[in-house]
Order: sequence, then C-alpha cells, then structure tokens
Amino acid sequence: MESKARISAIGSYVPDKKLTNHDLEKMVDTNDEWIVQRTGMRERRIAAPGEFTSHMCISAVQNMMTEYGVSVDDVDLILTATNTPDLPFPTVSCLVQAHFGIPSTGALDLNATCAGFVYALHTANAFVTAGLHRKILVLGADHMSAITDYTDRTTCILLGDGAGAALVERVPGADAGAFIGHHLGSDGKGGIHLYRAGLSESLDDKLLAGAGKLVQNGREVYKFAVGTVPKGVHALLESSGVDSSEIDWFIPHSANLRIIESLCERAGIPMDRTLYSLEYYGNTSAATIPLSLHMGVREGKIKPGDLLMLYGFGGGLVHGGLLVRWG
Repeated sequence: MESKARISAIGSYVPDKKLTNHDLEKMVDTNDEWIVQRTGMRERRIAAPGEFTSHMCISAVQNMMTEYGVSVDDVDLILTATNTPDLPFPTVSCLVQAHFGIPSTGALDLNATCAGFVYALHTANAFVTAGLHRKILVLGADHMSAITDYTDRTTCILLGDGAGAALVERVPGADAGAFIGHHLGSDGKGGIHLYRAGLSESLDDKLLAGAGKLVQNGREVYKFAVGTVPKGVHALLESSGVDSSEIDWFIPHSANLRIIESLCERAGIPMDRTLYSLEYYGNTSAATIPLSLHMGVREGKIKPGDLLMLYGFGGGLVHGGLLVRWG
C-alpha cells in the first residue's frame, strides 16, 4: 500500500546533567581512552531527580512546537516508544495528553526497546495511510539511567537519557507519502542476551540477574547487530527498489560507534553519510534515532527531499528499518 503519511515536524530533549567519561573513572574501573576507543562515547545526559520519561517527552514536544510553530491540539493519537515508563500505568502517552490537554486523542505506549522509534513511526504511517488517523504524535524516549547498574563497568559507560518527538500527518490531496519501505524482524530466542527482570524473574527457565537493572551480554548483542542489520538493510533496499547509493543519510540506533562502523562496512554505506548521537548523549535506547535525526536537521545536513534510512535494533531481540523521504 502506498504511503499517505509524512513527518512534518521533529523535536528533541536531553537533560542538563552531564555524565562524562572522567566522572565514570571515579565510579568504576575504566578510563576515558578505553571508553572512547571501544564506544566512541564521551558524555551522556542524566535525568534530574524526579524527572522521568514523561517529563522528557513533554520537553521534546515543546521543543518541536517552538521550532516548527506547530500545535498538538488536533493530534488524534499519541504513540510513545519506551521501555522505561514512569509507571506501569497510566502510560507515558496518557501523561503527555494530560499535560497538553489534548481534547480528543487515543494514547498508546509500545515497547520495541532500542528499535522503538522505528516501530512507532511504522505504526503511525500504517494508521494514517489506512485513513484511521490524520495526525499522530510519535515519541521515542528512555530513562536508561534509572535501570543502569553503576557497578557494571561494561554497561554503565553506555547509557544515557533523552527523548524525541515527531508529528506524522496525512499528506494533502493525492500527493504521495514519505514512507517508502520497511523491514522488521525479531529473534526472541536471543532475548536472554539483553534483558531486564520484571514480574517474572526467569526467562526460558533461566534465572535472571540484575535485580531489575539492565543486563547485557555485549558480545552476543554485537554478533546479533552486525549479523542481522546489514542483511535487513539489503532486504529493505531490495523490497523498495532502491540502490544504496541513493541513500542520503543512514541513521542507525546509536548503540556503540564500533557497532555502527561494522554495520556500515558490511552494508556498504559510507560512514560520512551516517548520523549518530552517541558521542555526547550515549545510548538513549528509543531516543537515539530521533536525537540523531533532529541533530542532522538542526546542523543543516538533512535537507528536504533527502532519502533517509532509519534502522533500530535492540532487546527482544528486535530490529526494524524504514526508508523515509524527508520534508
């Protein structure tokens, strides 16, 4: 089905507090050179006490409204991608609706971890193209510092907090939409390599560690990413009838710079056409792609008409990519 939706506005937010590599040197056995060499990260942002995912989403929406001069009063659905909601319920989407007093809108949270923003955009495009909705507020946000074990030197160096917001609207008249193709996938058997215990403390009859904090087998997650995402990139290009040379910007999940370099090498996409937000924001899970996207727009790199490939991957294990025409 040909898309009838477009992304009409983008915004983002990160907290004020910085957690630098030098700060981490005082917390665990690590150092700035080791972190930069292995991850490409120098800083991450950490939510203030009492600041949760809904607050970051609200700030991202306010930023979007200010920069684009748009309103959310007529939004007819809110979709929030997060794995760190303030509460099990009410949802983050409901808290955002309440803050802005949006008079008539559905509210739904979804969780595809670090691929969440891609999944939420895909869902919004489907709803708008089907004619079920006309204007959807899509949010990707995570409060990763709240689920980070700061005694685990292998994971605490990676994670930060942030939020992104986008409006997905129906295109006017008979114009074609901006969503050109998609590719989604999952490997539930690999979930044991990246998890957080909840009501259940076991998975596949294996007792989970971490006491509710994020637990990651970095080697296995790396293997999943570099073994799966390049194949997904090629599948997405083939199904969409697009050559890799036509992609203006590749925007993958900002998990780790070494992973991104491997993805680009295997997918045949140059690093100088790749955008990421990890250097100063870290891995913000569902927020990394909208943060990277907004940075690219702000810096004048992404221009109207550019063809973007967004590709998320993370816990589940899940992955998903979209081809989107900007503007």
